[in-house]
Amino acid sequence: MAEKFDVIVVGTGQAGPSLAVRLAKAGRKTAILERKLLGGTCVNVGCTPTKTLIASARAAHVARRGAEFGVTIEGSIRVDLARVKARKDAVVQQSTDSLQKSLRNTPNLTLYEGHGRLESVRTVRVGDRLLESEQIFLNVGARAHTPDWPGLADVPFLTNSSMMEIDFLPEHLVIVGGSYIGLEFAQMYRRFGSRVTVVEMGPRLVAREDEEISASILSILRAEGVDFRLGAKCVSAARRGEQVAVGLDCDDPAKEVVGSHLLVAVGRTPNTDDLGLDRAGVATDERGCITVDDELRTSAPGIWALGEVNGRGAFTHTAYNDYEIVAGNLLDGERRRVTDRIVAYALYTDPPLGRVGLTEREVRASGRPALIATRAMTRVARAVERGESQGLMKILVDAATQRILGAAILGIEGDEAIHSILDVMYADAPYTVIRRAVHIHPTVSELIPTLLGDLRPL
Repeated sequence: MAEKFDVIVVGTGQAGPSLAVRLAKAGRKTAILERKLLGGTCVNVGCTPTKTLIASARAAHVARRGAEFGVTIEGSIRVDLARVKARKDAVVQQSTDSLQKSLRNTPNLTLYEGHGRLESVRTVRVGDRLLESEQIFLNVGARAHTPDWPGLADVPFLTNSSMMEIDFLPEHLVIVGGSYIGLEFAQMYRRFGSRVTVVEMGPRLVAREDEEISASILSILRAEGVDFRLGAKCVSAARRGEQVAVGLDCDDPAKEVVGSHLLVAVGRTPNTDDLGLDRAGVATDERGCITVDDELRTSAPGIWALGEVNGRGAFTHTAYNDYEIVAGNLLDGERRRVTDRIVAYALYTDPPLGRVGLTEREVRASGRPALIATRAMTRVARAVERGESQGLMKILVDAATQRILGAAILGIEGDEAIHSILDVMYADAPYTVIRRAVHIHPTVSELIPTLLGDLRPL
């Protein structure tokens, strides 16, 4: 006999718990399921732990630079990875404990620990229990992608998840993947003291970004001692005694990098292969992501998909916005849509990259008349004063409508300063609003009006 609920939420990533609590507080009998870690990727193996580790790595980096600021530190700087991990674990535990308390103490909400699988369009099985509901919300996330490279199955390798268990310093960490996840780990472990080599099959890093952004990131990380092997023709792996060899050309075994540890950071795979989607008629795309409409409904009536699993945003903030869209539409009489949001994200190298909207490449491809302005961070007083003047700022504006099309700030506090641009874009206001604003000195944000004063035809 199935246990009947008004709502079933499968998964406790960023969208699921907020939605479950909101619906339960609205008087709906709600079940929420989690098969492994409460909080999903972000809390356990993503944003929270990695940014905590990055903070430790930055502390070591700043300490080593003390003499530049007239600060003398006696003796060598030593990083205790066991203590670094313990700090990270404590921060994660605080988050998961808080989430568990919230879920268990919310009236009308029942937490089930186990793997939920759809058995029909209205039922979900978790262990030996069968749950039934007219509304089902899938928030099951994704995991690190394991590529089918020659030899990879025969060597030990790490992913972003298993890296969270490291409590020692790898002698030489080889990272395959020169994009967001790989680069954050590269800088982090270089600052901890490891030798680091990044292998990338493309001709440049973070290919989604414009070329000068990629080049600047490469320059920043190289200056800290990270090695790079770009343009790898074919990646393979093999054991070399206690070490791991990463081949760069499958036709030339001599082209390889040998390291003590291997981190594979080449994308994500949605957790849809063991969810029973076929039993409920839930369609997926060629990547395995659940296909959804603009309000996050799947192909099956009464089933929604939120977060990374729907392929409409691989970020914590987009997952949380998925919750806001569904809750607003179901409970508040709103008409919120995925296409209302503007692309925005950050790369948390140090300095970070804040990005919104279109890249220069995308604007050029659109053929629309546009304006552009760039400024080196060496011309930003806050960056110079802090001794961190790497990077640049860039902004693009529609010449006809005066609306901001996109921007990038690769530099100190770029992940925060970018929001003054993002908010103007959401307001659908002309760039002149921020151009005429009086910002506080000395900040990074104060140079955004100045940047807009330098606009020129693209």
